[in-house]
Amino acid sequence: RPDIVDGITRAYLAAGSDIVSTNTFSANRISQADYAAEHLVSDINIASARIARAAADEFDAKDGRPPFVAGAVGATNKTLTLSPNVNDPGFREVDFDTVKAVYREQIDALVEGGVDFILIETIFDTLNAKAGIMAALEAEQALGRELPIMISMTLTDLSGRNLSGHTVEAFWASVRHARPLTIGLNCSFGAAQLRPHLAALAQKAETLVMAYPNAGLPNELGCYDEAAEETAAQVREWLDAGLVNIVGGCCGTTPAHIAAIAQTASGAEPREVPASPRNTMLSGLEPMVIAA
Repeated sequence: RPDIVDGITRAYLAAGSDIVSTNTFSANRISQADYAAEHLVSDINIASARIARAAADEFDAKDGRPPFVAGAVGATNKTLTLSPNVNDPGFREVDFDTVKAVYREQIDALVEGGVDFILIETIFDTLNAKAGIMAALEAEQALGRELPIMISMTLTDLSGRNLSGHTVEAFWASVRHARPLTIGLNCSFGAAQLRPHLAALAQKAETLVMAYPNAGLPNELGCYDEAAEETAAQVREWLDAGLVNIVGGCCGTTPAHIAAIAQTASGAEPREVPASPRNTMLSGLEPMVIAA
């Protein structure tokens, strides 16, 4: 039903989105194995990218405001860092080279479909993200042109760590070598709960910061009750504090939420990107900074 995907994409563009992502979060060999659809991975990614590209180009032709298409690369349903077997801490269901190859297949197809960026998002395992980054860098080299990377981490609890245990500062230390176009946070919680962790990231990252929260926290039925105006008001606080360069919405956010966020962000001053630090920053579960 490409018409449904196209309709959703156009609804968000009409609401004021400058960036739309492809419908490819789980369009990789590992995740599609649950449906015996591994052989369709390239087709799914190419088709989804073309749908988003066509919609974005049409809106560009209409009003001269060129929207961008981000090729969504999800975290897969396997983890490289943790063992799924509590009785065997050393066991892994996949290895790094396998995950990298899985991501490379998806990224190549997204590029063929016409995306502008590769968005490695909802990262719960930093090592998975590094496999995705390596795949994107190799794809860029094969293309012979720039392929911008957007990276977005998700937090698993209010302490501000992902599932592999990294704080946002340690995560940035681990991926900053890739020189991503954006670094940020998505999903996890609502804007209010993300704010302190976003502030920590904004202070450290010498690139654009992006954040797209959920519409608050889910209720007992897993639905999101936060109204568009409430989400936008919380995003306004981020903008006033100079924490972000790109804002949007994740779970539970509708075109109405995006329209409210777009109106709030219109005319706002973007975050100033800090100068690169003059010291060495390494990543454990916490960042380790070595003075120059």
